[in-house]
Amino acid sequence: MPGKGLSKRKLAENLADVIFISPQLLLYLLYTICPFIIAIPIVFMNKTNLISSSADFIGLGNFVSVFKPPIVNEFLPVMQRTLVYTLINYGTVFAFGIPLALLMFEFTSRFKNAFFTVIYMPYIISGLGVGMMLMMLFSKDSGTLNLLLMKLNIIHHPIDIMNPHTGVLALPLIEGWQYAGFNMALFLGGLLSVPCETIDAARVDGVNYLQRLWYVYFPQMIPNIVIACIFCLMGSFNSFDVAVGFGGLRGNSSAYMVALMLYKMSFGAGASQSATLSQTVTLSMIIYLPLFLIAVLINKLQRKYEY
Repeated sequence: MPGKGLSKRKLAENLADVIFISPQLLLYLLYTICPFIIAIPIVFMNKTNLISSSADFIGLGNFVSVFKPPIVNEFLPVMQRTLVYTLINYGTVFAFGIPLALLMFEFTSRFKNAFFTVIYMPYIISGLGVGMMLMMLFSKDSGTLNLLLMKLNIIHHPIDIMNPHTGVLALPLIEGWQYAGFNMALFLGGLLSVPCETIDAARVDGVNYLQRLWYVYFPQMIPNIVIACIFCLMGSFNSFDVAVGFGGLRGNSSAYMVALMLYKMSFGAGASQSATLSQTVTLSMIIYLPLFLIAVLINKLQRKYEY
């Protein structure tokens, strides 16, 4: 009888877990898995657009055509720009997230909660608003920061964020600022999982702070670092709203990333009008399936190096 009671309790716990995850699971199936399954046959057809009723089977024809002009002439520069943007994004994830997490972990103050709120607040701002805010702050003629920096004689000419060399740095930096609170919370979760006994033992043994970071904190944070890496990889290639606010659809080539290119191809805008729906879906598969495999590989490496 005790075993039967335990079984009922376990069943109730499992049922509660299913109820809690079912809304998110349903949305994931509806907006991720189902579109992916629907897209598989499209890559082997010559479907022109979303409302086209005629589509013939052409085998691997779309995989060949996307690597020919004019599509490849647009795709390769955008892919290169997105890869550079992703690498800089990785830098901002760790440059903003880890120091802020260590600051929250190591220091105690009555203003700690207020500090956490202030740092986390940009994360809830619309990405479109963040992009537009950056455009207004650094407008060549009337940008607030440009005028302030010139007034202080820090710069002699306004910063032109529409310049490809400037914009490729400005966009990941503003996103790093926006996601600083999220990454801080992510890394802080890893730091809070470090046993207090381990930290005290390291201090008693005379371990300095840098050694404590490398040998005590970081090994315990590996799962959180892996999650941050996967989020950064997927988020960089899916960056859309900030890039739109930054002028990616209005001539700012430094903000014209993969997600915007696929959007223009899907809805036939500008130079992307030459691409069919099938070619756009094929290009999406070519871009995002390797990213999925990289994310799986990163997750597997976590188990090898986990403390």
